[in-house]
Amino acid sequence: MSSRPRAAWPLVAVFTAGYLASYLLPTIVGRLSAHLGLSPAQAGLVGSALLLSSASAGFTLAGRVERYGSRTPARAGLVLAVVGYGCAALAGSVPLVVLSVVVGGFGSGAATAVAAAGIAAQRDPHRTSSLGLLTVSATAGALYLTIPHLGGGHRLPFAAIALVALLVWPATARLNGPTATEESTSQITGRLPHRRSGLVLAGGMLVWSMAQNALWGVSSRIGVVQAGLTEVTVGAVFAAALGAGLLGVMGAGVLGARLGRAVPIGLGTVVIAGSIVVSSSARDLGSFATGEIMWNTVYPVVLSYLIGLAASLDVRGRWAVLAGSASSVGVACGPLLGSVLSEEAGYPAMGLILGAATLLVAAPVTAVALHTGGRPLVPGSVRRRGGAPAALLAATTGSLSGAVPKLGSPEQAVTELRVRRRRLVRSAIRTAGPDGGPGQSNAYASTSDR
Repeated sequence: MSSRPRAAWPLVAVFTAGYLASYLLPTIVGRLSAHLGLSPAQAGLVGSALLLSSASAGFTLAGRVERYGSRTPARAGLVLAVVGYGCAALAGSVPLVVLSVVVGGFGSGAATAVAAAGIAAQRDPHRTSSLGLLTVSATAGALYLTIPHLGGGHRLPFAAIALVALLVWPATARLNGPTATEESTSQITGRLPHRRSGLVLAGGMLVWSMAQNALWGVSSRIGVVQAGLTEVTVGAVFAAALGAGLLGVMGAGVLGARLGRAVPIGLGTVVIAGSIVVSSSARDLGSFATGEIMWNTVYPVVLSYLIGLAASLDVRGRWAVLAGSASSVGVACGPLLGSVLSEEAGYPAMGLILGAATLLVAAPVTAVALHTGGRPLVPGSVRRRGGAPAALLAATTGSLSGAVPKLGSPEQAVTELRVRRRRLVRSAIRTAGPDGGPGQSNAYASTSDR
């Protein structure tokens, strides 16, 4: 990848194509169970296979996106997604569907890994990740409003994912090509920064995503079986919930760094835990819609801050890809976990277990956000407190060009003026201050005899 940040919209498009399968998981699992004769646990296992394949693609590409460039792996991922999900839509036997789903899942994971690495290299990764979540939520919401009215069995959700991947293909022309210089190769293979924080964050995102997707994977069955709703009504609830998620993501984009990351992540996770309990114990339309809408409003907000937090740990996106892949492993285990818990303990008990797990993981993840809260949301940026030494460090560690402030920007270099006599200090400060004459630079005066 080039050291200069590229336009965000191609990354947002690729992010949407990669994330869409997980957003459509409830209807995929529900239709596999209803139209292919699979039990709920078997259908959940197929969904887990899709997402586990997606996670394996992320682990494979972690740290390699810069070497290959964004364009090539993104195109390869989109091709695999089109072929895999397209074949799953055309296949009528379970083994062929499972094989096609695994291929398509690997393509989704490759697209997501490329998008995560590119988002980390943006000047404002949180804003870009929020835009990506906004786009995928809008796309999934539109599909949830459309698919229940079209029938098509298990074929239609897979065909929709393949079509979106095909439509995103032209955007890859705006992505970076491979980087072949020796210097960039040595930087790519460098040691991962902030290893402890990154490992805690990756493990926390694994458990956090597992709990979220365990509920999401069986939400359709909760609405139909426990709350007694039709598929059309459940689809309308999901569309409304994803629409509320759009508002939540837009709010997160507007809020930005005003509250830091710890407050949105910690408080949001507590709200999510309560929403899981409400949704899983729903027995009518009102409680089901309340739980799903409240949950989907806060879930993408917290996820956007988690993605931004992972991106801030390494400007080259390695922690963003690794944490995202760990999250995908949790997402992959979610449908199976939700199916097993709901069958063995019932939906309300499942919700209590998942809510408790979500609360437990809130502490370490929030601690990482607090620990790294001293670093700005924009990777590679330099505080005024850091001064010239911090700017030099940012430049020598290979951060993005433009991240180190130049003269004339709010973050200007600090110049020391050494004077030997105290009586010269006042005049030196006056000369260096903002009221100095034309052509004089802003500087701070210091003396060696203080």
